[in-house]
Amino acid sequence: MTQPNEAQVRDKGIDEGVEKLTPDKIRRVIRRVVRDDSAARLRVYLETCVRCGLCSDACHTFLSRDRDPAFSPVAKVKNTLWEMVRRDGDVDKEFIRNAARIAFTECGACRRCSMYCPFGIDIAYLMMTVRRICALLGVVPQYLQDTVNSHAATSNQMWVQPEDWIDTLMWQEEEAKSELPGARIPLDKEGADVMYSVIAPEPKILAQLIGNMAIIMKAAGIDWTMPSGDGWDNSNMAMYSGDFEVMGRVERAHWEKALQLRVNRIVMGECGHAYRGAVYDGPRWLGWREPPIPMVHAVEFYYDLIKSGRLKIVRKIKEPVTVQDPCNIVRGRGLHEKLRYVVSQLCEDFRDMDPRYEHNYCCAAGGGVINCGPPWKLSRMKSIRVKAEQMAATHARTIITPCHNCHSGIEDIIGHYKLGMHVKFINELLVAAIEKPS
Repeated sequence: MTQPNEAQVRDKGIDEGVEKLTPDKIRRVIRRVVRDDSAARLRVYLETCVRCGLCSDACHTFLSRDRDPAFSPVAKVKNTLWEMVRRDGDVDKEFIRNAARIAFTECGACRRCSMYCPFGIDIAYLMMTVRRICALLGVVPQYLQDTVNSHAATSNQMWVQPEDWIDTLMWQEEEAKSELPGARIPLDKEGADVMYSVIAPEPKILAQLIGNMAIIMKAAGIDWTMPSGDGWDNSNMAMYSGDFEVMGRVERAHWEKALQLRVNRIVMGECGHAYRGAVYDGPRWLGWREPPIPMVHAVEFYYDLIKSGRLKIVRKIKEPVTVQDPCNIVRGRGLHEKLRYVVSQLCEDFRDMDPRYEHNYCCAAGGGVINCGPPWKLSRMKSIRVKAEQMAATHARTIITPCHNCHSGIEDIIGHYKLGMHVKFINELLVAAIEKPS
């Protein structure tokens, strides 16, 4: 059974969107997505599933909700997309309201369940199809829709204005210079080896991470640049709202800026969903076989710099640490070994989580879930108890999270479950640990 308090959550984006629906509009949108926009992949998945439920134990929501069958991945599909297809779109407003709640707030599209499906069904893809239907119907959680509106209006997630972006970079360059003379944040440098890509929460609330990267680049001797105008933000929450049109605009602007600057590669900062949007989901929607320029995630970048000796670790972190495996760079990219190499080089007392690697539990913040905002926070905390227990079992004091959504989500878990830990990005530890040339 659905938890009553979840069903009673008021969300303006969902509630007002549902009230504007008509049976004809619901029917037309569902038929468009299922019949015209989707390929054989959708039909094969729906017809292959035998409802065995082996995906259930892979889902943190199911495990954290006392194994309530309503929260199993197969039930989420059954109560949304299967019914839409079976009824050929003839579902009512309340069905859409419930489908939006399930798709946006009870599934983070982490793909852990797909690893345990005997047929390899991509359940995250099915739930993202539900989100696409909801987005076309105008039924999206308000906080998540606000980030999409910001992308559409300002080309970044958090309404950062052009002058604020430049001011922040100048400020962080000064901060970096005070720590390492000669550190720079070069803007629009054509032909640089690296274009460094960030997401909007950095200039908005975590600007020190950009200053840290200026120090790292200087210490490693990297020829790099950042864009001064649109294309710098790659967070792309439209990917998770189901608004693929805005998603495509964000990704095209990002890649076109890199092409304009004629860089050799892009280094994506510590963000998993931005990497996924730039390398996988965005290019596919744009009809590209692959992105036009290589992109590496920050974890790969740090690994190469340390392994090659371009960064020398001279001070290790002594307190016990553990590490979160971000879904989009571990399950989606396989960076678990490189991540642990970096952490082991930085820290003396590393304690791994169990399970780990691609089997690690999602933090329940990715996939746009945390972006659904305060109305859904308590629901999210209920759905992630198993992660809190996993973190507590390490007895670590610091949790390293090379992903912004993981960072925010794990901070929420620590606070809600009173775990007495704190969260760090890798680059925060790197600037404290590396040798800085005089």
